[in-house]
Amino acid sequence: MELLHFTGQVWRPPYEASSQLLQVTAGCTHNKCKFCSLYHGTKFRLSPIAEVEEDLKVIQDYQPRARRVFLTGANPFALSYNRLLDLGLLIRKYLRHCESIGMFSRISDIKSKTVEELQNLRHLGFDSISIGTESGDDDTLAMMNKGYTANDIIEQCKKLEEANIRYNFVYLTGLAGRNKGEQNAVNTANAFNQLHPFTINFVSLTVFPESELYQEIQCGNFVEATEHERLLELRTFISNLCIETTLLGNTVSNTVPFVGMIPNDKVRILNELDSAIRNAGEDELRLYRDSIVSL
Repeated sequence: MELLHFTGQVWRPPYEASSQLLQVTAGCTHNKCKFCSLYHGTKFRLSPIAEVEEDLKVIQDYQPRARRVFLTGANPFALSYNRLLDLGLLIRKYLRHCESIGMFSRISDIKSKTVEELQNLRHLGFDSISIGTESGDDDTLAMMNKGYTANDIIEQCKKLEEANIRYNFVYLTGLAGRNKGEQNAVNTANAFNQLHPFTINFVSLTVFPESELYQEIQCGNFVEATEHERLLELRTFISNLCIETTLLGNTVSNTVPFVGMIPNDKVRILNELDSAIRNAGEDELRLYRDSIVSL
């Protein structure tokens, strides 16, 4: 059996489970976020076009009717407009039934592309881009070396909206640290309320030894939020959210999994969180967190 080229760690969002994976990059162009260990030890690598074409030929043989392709790597949207254009045309050449192309992106990856260029990419099928925003609070973003501000999030995602490209956000509870979740939640909700993310995906901070943040915790420079604080932060964020979107909180890192649409399911989700806050013990919740070996 012919094998596809994959280098280092390969991650995809849960909602991309049915998508055909195609490597165009490996690793992360930024690789400075304190909390992240997802691409530990993997240097950023750009897949040669010839290698991508080899993989597409294999996919054409085994999955010729693939309708969606997800480009792997931490942030393939960092590639230049022309490179993405070439990749989109190549995918269309080999997978004629492909309707859309997704990938991870950083906010900074959007900045270099004009609205017109984004519109052209949308015409080629680039859509439903997943963005690891993590927070919309400037203090938290700066502390974690995200490399952009809340205003950057708003400006760049409005460009995506103008180009009719759907996008998905990630919100990382606990990222602000002990006693700072309320501020993080309110400021992030205020930022997100100015936009129209297709989904908001919830992850709860789970620190692994490979991350810079792990070392800061050991030195006492960062104190983790308690599990109950995270649930209260999550509740505050959702209660302050005023837009129509889908909430996906069913990843392994969430002690209280949930899925729903707002505003329709807002009351139900808040009630579920309230129940957990009242009835779940801190030790029980922390024991679950400590049992997580991989995200």
